[in-house]
Amino acid sequence: MQKILKYGLRTLFVLTLAVAAILFWKRDELQRLMAVNSLFDASRIVHNFSNMDDAFLSVPVARGDLPVSPLDSGEKTAFPDSYNAWLNSRNVTSFLVLHDGDIVHEAYFNETTPQDRRISWSVAKSYLSALLGVLMDEGAIDSLDDPVTKYAPALKGGAYDGASIRDVLTMTSGVTFDEDYLDYDSDINRMGRVLALGGKMDAFAAALKETNSPPGALWKYVSIDTHVIGMVMRGATGRDIASMLSEKIIAPLGVEQAPYYLSDGVGVAFVLGGLNVTTRDYARFGQMILQDGQWNGKQIVPAEWIAESTAPRAPTEPGRIQYGYQWWIPSDARPGEFFARGIYGQYLYFDKPAGIVIVSTAADRNFRESGRAKNDIAFFRSIVDRVQD
Repeated sequence: MQKILKYGLRTLFVLTLAVAAILFWKRDELQRLMAVNSLFDASRIVHNFSNMDDAFLSVPVARGDLPVSPLDSGEKTAFPDSYNAWLNSRNVTSFLVLHDGDIVHEAYFNETTPQDRRISWSVAKSYLSALLGVLMDEGAIDSLDDPVTKYAPALKGGAYDGASIRDVLTMTSGVTFDEDYLDYDSDINRMGRVLALGGKMDAFAAALKETNSPPGALWKYVSIDTHVIGMVMRGATGRDIASMLSEKIIAPLGVEQAPYYLSDGVGVAFVLGGLNVTTRDYARFGQMILQDGQWNGKQIVPAEWIAESTAPRAPTEPGRIQYGYQWWIPSDARPGEFFARGIYGQYLYFDKPAGIVIVSTAADRNFRESGRAKNDIAFFRSIVDRVQD
């Protein structure tokens, strides 16, 4: 009996050491997974959205050597009480309004500051669209109608085999992908765990096999489509997205702080939602887009691409919100009105004729409520009207 007890204790000791060794070896991955599981908790969400590199791996986007481009202050606009009611209901963390390139309103909430690099979520998709426009202009990619497998051969034999670049740009790839953020087992949440545990995003995309419609036939918002755009761009150039975004867009803008991307375990940027930027630097990018791609006398993004990408391009249902090349357009859009949008209330809103860019960052845990986006656009329009009065 004593021998059995000794053997059992010895075995338990060895197993304990083995488990301890595994936990130590995988401690970073486990810490990231724990951080991801509490990422959207009410008590932590605001802090987390300003410190995403604490929960995920990341890669820098160099700001370059140019001096910081000034954002001048214009005549400040007073807003009515309803403005504060909207800010509170959306748990807004920063709100900035540019009019003709001048700051006419800037405010920070919930203990955030101008120095915070706030997570973009899907606003990052519109940054990637702008970068793709530059690469198209440079001839790195022959045509939007090229199959994605021409530049990303790892996708052959999977769900994306047969889809064109245009199909993924307009979210009409036909790939089956569950984007339910509230379902632990959804594709979007499985992808998040791949990211947190240091897996490979390319392998995740290549492993998708199911489709629900032929490419180009049906619009369905599928975030992994944007990762495939990134795969195409990397395959066409042999370069990583972070360095290209730095060279071709971020550095010429003269931003205040170097942005960063969340990344997977092999340093591939999480281009569909992992860009982290200060509010004022979001505004600089927005003003460049508003000015048809020009900034400080230099054409950064081709004007023709901006016009094409911010117009309706996807076969969305009549009367519903419209989609371009990774940009949104309201169903009842005013001339020159479009926006970038990320979950939990991130916005870059544009009214080109009015010369207005609005940046709004938030930690809105009710962002999925019916009519939320429509009401947000109505609020932004009221701001435009107020500034113009």
